[in-house]
Amino acid sequence: MSTQDAFDVDPWGVVEHGLDLSGLARAESVFALSNGHIGLRANLDEGEPHGLPGTYLNGVFELRPLPYAESGYGYPESGQSVINVTNGKIIRLLVDDEPFDLRYGVLRSHQRRLDFRDGLLRREAEWTSPAGRTVRVSSARLVSLTQRAIAAVDYTVEAVDGPVRIVLQSELVANEQLPDGERDPRAAAVLEAPLLPEAHEASGTKAVLVNRTRYSGLRVAAGMDHLIEGPDRFEATAESSEQQCRISVTTVLRPGERLRMVKFMAYGWSATRSLPAVRDQVEAALTAARYTGWNGLVAEQKGFLADFWAGSDVEVEGDVELQQAVRFALFHVLQAGARSEERAIPAKGLTGPGYDGHSFWDTETFVLPVLTYCLPAAVDQALRWRHATLPMARERAAQLGLAGAVFPWRTIHGEECSGYWPAGTAAFHIGADIAAAVVRYVHATGDVEFERAWGLELLVETARMWRSLGHHDAVGRFRIEGVTGPDEYSAVADNNVFTNLMAQANLLAAAEAATRHPQEAAGLGVDTEEAAAWRDAAAAMFIPYDENLGVHPQADGFTDHQLWDFERTPADNYPLLLHYPYFDLYRKQVVKQADLVLAMQVRGDAFTDEQKARNFAYYERLTVRDSSLSACTQAVIAAEVGQLDLAYDYTAEAALMDLHDLGGNTGDGLHMASLAGACIAVVAGFGGLRDRQGKLSFRPRLPSGLRRLAFALKVRDALLRVEITHAVTTYTLRRGKVLTVLHDGEALTVESGVPVERPTTAVEAPAERCVQPPGREPARRHAQAGVHAPAPPPVEHLQAE
Repeated sequence: MSTQDAFDVDPWGVVEHGLDLSGLARAESVFALSNGHIGLRANLDEGEPHGLPGTYLNGVFELRPLPYAESGYGYPESGQSVINVTNGKIIRLLVDDEPFDLRYGVLRSHQRRLDFRDGLLRREAEWTSPAGRTVRVSSARLVSLTQRAIAAVDYTVEAVDGPVRIVLQSELVANEQLPDGERDPRAAAVLEAPLLPEAHEASGTKAVLVNRTRYSGLRVAAGMDHLIEGPDRFEATAESSEQQCRISVTTVLRPGERLRMVKFMAYGWSATRSLPAVRDQVEAALTAARYTGWNGLVAEQKGFLADFWAGSDVEVEGDVELQQAVRFALFHVLQAGARSEERAIPAKGLTGPGYDGHSFWDTETFVLPVLTYCLPAAVDQALRWRHATLPMARERAAQLGLAGAVFPWRTIHGEECSGYWPAGTAAFHIGADIAAAVVRYVHATGDVEFERAWGLELLVETARMWRSLGHHDAVGRFRIEGVTGPDEYSAVADNNVFTNLMAQANLLAAAEAATRHPQEAAGLGVDTEEAAAWRDAAAAMFIPYDENLGVHPQADGFTDHQLWDFERTPADNYPLLLHYPYFDLYRKQVVKQADLVLAMQVRGDAFTDEQKARNFAYYERLTVRDSSLSACTQAVIAAEVGQLDLAYDYTAEAALMDLHDLGGNTGDGLHMASLAGACIAVVAGFGGLRDRQGKLSFRPRLPSGLRRLAFALKVRDALLRVEITHAVTTYTLRRGKVLTVLHDGEALTVESGVPVERPTTAVEAPAERCVQPPGREPARRHAQAGVHAPAPPPVEHLQAE
């Protein structure tokens, strides 16, 4: 089975027929369920066989050593890794004393389906044991989007061809054995059994297990309770130990009879609360879930998702595979942020342990722009988490001799966890990315109270960092030197255009927010002189430009570097960072991921249309896309400069990154930024959405492969729906009274109940399609056939840690 054939194409779900043992890890990520607080990989109910077991709680991590060949000032001393907490998914089945293990006997049928409309993962299987007894097993699993601490499973076994003795063992298991994937034995030793036992109890149908992490000192409680339905006579027993709790149910089923077990799971954790408090929290959540019941939880889930899709669906007509992929992306982005509640949104969400569960700039630059217009409350919570980490960011800035706050390149709790300076600490743009997310959220929601209480301080402290990091040169230009932009193949460079433009916006936003909230700004120590210094730095920001080539160098002098020898680079040598020394990459013209092109997306006001076209063409031939963060950005600008078919190719690559496992690493978790980026590619690329200072503008344009595109945006108190065909674009206000938008530069006033139509501009395709490095072209998209060939493997962030 190829990665493209693994799942059916379905516009509202993902369906897997059969069971590919070699692809278990990939499927466990694709079918993962989460609410931003709890994450359950889609391991089989019985626990085995598995690709990579995983149950995660957002913010629960263990400390581990960061090894260095040579120590250096400012290097972080320890890292943080997400851990596999107590596994409550397991329901083992024994059929006449034989384990229901799909590696043995005869698996007559097996199907799993994830439905985006109700958030349930359903499974149907028929299996004949080695002894010849056949049973049917069906299950449904959810992680509640309405009751944050709760997950549940509805598990049923039916006898088919004769009486069978059935035993169900429902378990909580701490420190379950994981595959050996850790290269550093010191870290492996720390993470092998991170949970220390504190309490365990089981009685009746209920059990609770409480543990504490060894080094990070986090207390984790997991509980389970059950409803059991079956023949008149069955027995249930309960037992517990330090690492395991088990509720066992046994009965005899005649053909056609069923034994049903509904399992409620609850999770809670704290760094400060006592053992009784955390245990009681979990037991209370179980009580509430049992009161709601399985049907009640399903109804709540359907209601939550119905509201979400009613206001946030993206409809793509003409390419059903892309439609599926975009809804898949939206569903998982929703899962990642729905109930994160002042915790980070990791690069893999809670779908796997990739990148140690860390959050990067991916969140603010790719994920939060999507959530801002479909689930703004999640953005509020994500930015409050950043605000909560300000004390650590201030300490980091002081350690580096800077003012304000330096936010970490990668982290879970708030401390810097990147041990590789050029692509870690030197990527100071994370501060401006956070500031941009604050500004976007406030403009989109009108949440003045958030800006006053949390946003202002984030803007002020990041502006202070930029003012101390940069300097005015002899001719008055404000320069920011020795930094790394989004492209990790060009590290520690001077005046990276993306960084400087983002810093410029950050400085101005801080000055303007301080003017709007003078009392709060004064409380932060901001005076008119400091705000004026920010404005001066922004006005004098140096943006390099190569007059000879007529393009912007990615950073000062970049276009003077030697070109990478793409012709002599074997296809097997990509990703380049795994086959060439960094020093060689850093001094050549080769781009890992969109950098200058991303600057044109987020600060399009700083470039003319002609500059955008020339810049895009120049960097296309240098960009190798060794990162999944690149295709979506290239899609947006390709659409803007008229390369619509190329934009279509890039959009599909971003959207299918995980469904087709294009990078070969979906097994350790989904690529949240690429998933969010696919939504951005569609809405900002083909819809032409830009949000400048709270003013929405659209430049709609569709590639030949699509017939219609429709999407909705939540903007303050309004819900705007945009529908685009090749002939006409229609703006409809579904909620709210009036909203002003721009359509191809024309101001439109959209009133409730009065759709406004305008012609969709026909874009004349450029004479030539932009050229990429040999062998790094995106696969051509053939919509009707649903064909998209695999792309080169990406490596998102440098793996030097």
